[in-house]
Amino acid sequence: MNPTTISNVPSSAVAAPLQERIYSPEPLLQHPWKMLKAIAADVWAGRELAWRLFLRDLRAGTRQTYLGYIWLFLPPLVASFTFIFLQSQGITNIEGTGIAYPAFAMMGTLLWQVFVDGMQSPINSFNGAKAMLVKINFPREAVLVGGLYMVISNTLIRLALVVAVMLWWHVPVSETLLFFPVAMLALLAAGFALGLILLPISNLYGDVGRVIPMVTSFWMLLTPVVYPPQGEGLAGWLAKWNPVSPLIITARETLTAQPLSMLGPFFIVLACSLAVIFLGLVGFRISMPHLIARMGG
Repeated sequence: MNPTTISNVPSSAVAAPLQERIYSPEPLLQHPWKMLKAIAADVWAGRELAWRLFLRDLRAGTRQTYLGYIWLFLPPLVASFTFIFLQSQGITNIEGTGIAYPAFAMMGTLLWQVFVDGMQSPINSFNGAKAMLVKINFPREAVLVGGLYMVISNTLIRLALVVAVMLWWHVPVSETLLFFPVAMLALLAAGFALGLILLPISNLYGDVGRVIPMVTSFWMLLTPVVYPPQGEGLAGWLAKWNPVSPLIITARETLTAQPLSMLGPFFIVLACSLAVIFLGLVGFRISMPHLIARMGG
C-alpha cells in the first residue's frame, strides 16, 4: 500500500480501537459483580437499538389495521362495558365505589391493562426478535428495553382516555394525584417482573404464551378491578393477599382524591417487584445462550 492510499483513509477509522468480547467457560455466577456490570453496560450500549426496535414495532402495530391505535383501548373498554351493563341492569349491585361506577370500572380495567402489558412485554419482545437473536450478536437486553418503551407508549396513549373519563364523570382530584406516576411505575414493574420470570419457560414450552391470557382474565376477577375491595369473606382475603390488589387500589385512589389506604403493602410489592426484576435480568443473561442454541443459533 502506498502513502497516498493511507492518506485517503479517515483518521477516525484508523485510530478507532476494536471492541473485544471475551468468552470464558467459567459460570457467570462465579463473578456476580462482573456480571452485574456487564448487564448494566449492555443495557446502556443497546439503548439506541432498543429505540429502533420500539419504532419498528410501533409502525408494525398499526400497519394493516383499520382501527389503528383504537385497538389499544378496546380490550380494557370491552371488559369494563361488560360489568357496566350488568350493573345498569341490576344484575350486579356494586356499591361503595365513591365515584360513578362506569368511571370506577373503566379506570380499573385501564390500570389492569398496564400490569398485563408489562407481563406480556418480555415474552412478546423476545418472540419478535428471535430471527435477530439467532443471526446477530448484540446486547440482548435491548430487546427487553424496546418492549418496555412500547408498554410506556401504550400507557401514555391510554391516559388520554383516563383523563376523558375523569372529566366526563366529574371525578374529583387532590394532591394524591402527584403519586400517580409512582403507582403506574409499580404496576409496570410488577408485570414486567413476572414476565421476566416466565420468559425462559415460555420459550421452552409454547403453552405458557397461550395460558397467560386465560390466567390474566381470571386473575382480574380475583382483583378489585371492577369492584371495591371487600373486608370480609373470600373476596376480602383475596384482596388482602393478591399482590396486584394494593397496586390497583392505590393507583385508582390517586386518581379519585381518596386516602391512600394500602401504602404499606404497595411499597412491599414494589420492592419485591424490583428485586425480582434484578433476579430476572440475571436469569435472562444466564439462559440466553441456551435459548439461542435451542432456536438454532
